[in-house]
Amino acid sequence: MHVKAKQIAFGGLLLAVTVVCMALGSVIETNTLFLLAAAAFGVGIVIREFGLRTGVAFYLAAVLLGFLVTPNKFYVITFAAMGFYILGIEAVWMFLAEKTTDGTYGWDFFGLQNILIFNLVYLPCLFGFRSMLFQKAVSDQLLLAAVMVGQIAILVYDKAYQYVQGTLWEKWRKRVL
Repeated sequence: MHVKAKQIAFGGLLLAVTVVCMALGSVIETNTLFLLAAAAFGVGIVIREFGLRTGVAFYLAAVLLGFLVTPNKFYVITFAAMGFYILGIEAVWMFLAEKTTDGTYGWDFFGLQNILIFNLVYLPCLFGFRSMLFQKAVSDQLLLAAVMVGQIAILVYDKAYQYVQGTLWEKWRKRVL
């Protein structure tokens, strides 16, 4: 019972930090993507510490609370996409780790899965909400450039996530938990 109480307390505090980061993204316009990415990294922390089911519950609670608290709902949708990406890659990672018995995880395959999960979120948003993302009608070349920029951005985002999980969280984990 003590372990569940600690888990709930930590999850609640991290949820509060996540929602504050989303709300601050609406206030501090220059750091919006940084704050939304930091908020989404909380989803990965919960998944790695407490499992996929708890991570899904945390993700849904963060999206719901974000819609209730955050002034700019578009930023909550952006957080939801970033958090869904992390949820997807962590689920794939757990699935691959469970299936392999020889200790190899198929890094190339895992990298392809990351790009596939990202494109399942990014491309429908880009093509489906074209009028919401762009003020004027855009040419096909500009749309292709947006697709390519997204592919580069996900590499940076994924590298930042790996750094936060592998380096920063490992140092803070000892103090927090």
